[in-house]
Amino acid sequence: MKYQGKKAAYATLGCKLNFAETATFERLLATMGVQTAAKGEQADVCIINTCSVTDVADHKCRQTIHRMVRQHPHAFIVVTGCYAQLQPVQVAAIEGVDLVLGANEKANLVPLLSQRWDGESHTEALHQHLTVPTKQIRSFAPSCARGNRTRFFLKVQDGCDYLCTYCTIPFARGFSRSPSIESLVAQAQQAADEGGREIVLTGVNIGHFGHHTGEKFIDLLRALDQVEGIARYRISSIEPDLLLDEVIDFCAESRAFMPHFHIPLQSGSDHVLALMHRRYDTALFAQKVERVMTRMPHAFIGVDVMVGTRGETDEDFQQTYRFLEQLPVSQLHVFPYSERPGTAALRIPLVVSEKEKHERSAALLKLSDQKTVAFYERHRSQQRTVLFEKAQKGRAMTGFTDNYIRVQLPPRASSDALDNQLRTVTLGDWNAQHNALMALGVD
Repeated sequence: MKYQGKKAAYATLGCKLNFAETATFERLLATMGVQTAAKGEQADVCIINTCSVTDVADHKCRQTIHRMVRQHPHAFIVVTGCYAQLQPVQVAAIEGVDLVLGANEKANLVPLLSQRWDGESHTEALHQHLTVPTKQIRSFAPSCARGNRTRFFLKVQDGCDYLCTYCTIPFARGFSRSPSIESLVAQAQQAADEGGREIVLTGVNIGHFGHHTGEKFIDLLRALDQVEGIARYRISSIEPDLLLDEVIDFCAESRAFMPHFHIPLQSGSDHVLALMHRRYDTALFAQKVERVMTRMPHAFIGVDVMVGTRGETDEDFQQTYRFLEQLPVSQLHVFPYSERPGTAALRIPLVVSEKEKHERSAALLKLSDQKTVAFYERHRSQQRTVLFEKAQKGRAMTGFTDNYIRVQLPPRASSDALDNQLRTVTLGDWNAQHNALMALGVD
């Protein structure tokens, strides 16, 4: 292989989409002979895939960049991802950073590295940021990779046309775009050929798939369901206004799509939803949850909730709490509002204090724990199918049921032979950490 002996180190922050893209970088470089550096081993190149969803994320990105520069002082440092697109000049100015690639340019990572290693480019020429304005972000970098995970992550869409007042994602990733159904089916088939049993569909706004190409998300689901060898699909996250009834009905009847949905709510107050420029109200959200539970009574439903956004009064929060309290959802992903430069939310006058954000987050996290425990308890003593994953050294083997209940094997039943295998088990009592149910009667 051309670059046999070269070593690469990777760092990823943020969402599943970022992890999938980093795994694709790693896979592409491996085909060229570039090995992943072991812990403590010096790398020739470091690739840092960043997030910028909050100011805390920005801070973690800077910390990660500084750490990678210290750990690999002689490496070529490449920074890409959302923070790189939004703040390219600042990132390029960080000592040790050699190249910053925006959302449109990260697809050129491998050619740029090849030019450097082949002597066609010099460090001085590459010590720069390569980005384009949001409107010019048009490239789509395919990704179907698992890295060290059992599940494959298939990128079906990128960017977003929704301009929610609090969000910078459209500026960081550009507007919505997606590849063809044919190309995605081919990637799914390749994953199956490599032994993949489960694929998670990822993207920024995946329900918007095909909006600009004339294809439909439901047609993508139907096509993927026909791929032999893939036993499970999960939809990572889908906007409530794009979770069409036909999508819910198809998942309820399909061969391989699991009874598991992640639906961003953000607020249970219609007043706040309007301030956010969200494209639904609480009535529509409740209807979607009701339809899912009617068609799939055992479905796991995760919900994103933002607290403390500008304009959220105490009464607005109480409405959110009461709304979520009565919804049959399984888990809440709670995060406090973070002010992002350039967003329309900054024009809303009412600012929520950090103390109030913390208190509201704590209340919803407690509610989330109650709902998750209740969901698990309802399924104890039931038989469900689990896809087991190879355990890290010294840890118990675990896996997930079709409806996303974490299950742990007792030590005597654990075996590497069960890695990436589907087994029917009886769901027993809680494990010692109270974060999984014990598997009984593994067949």
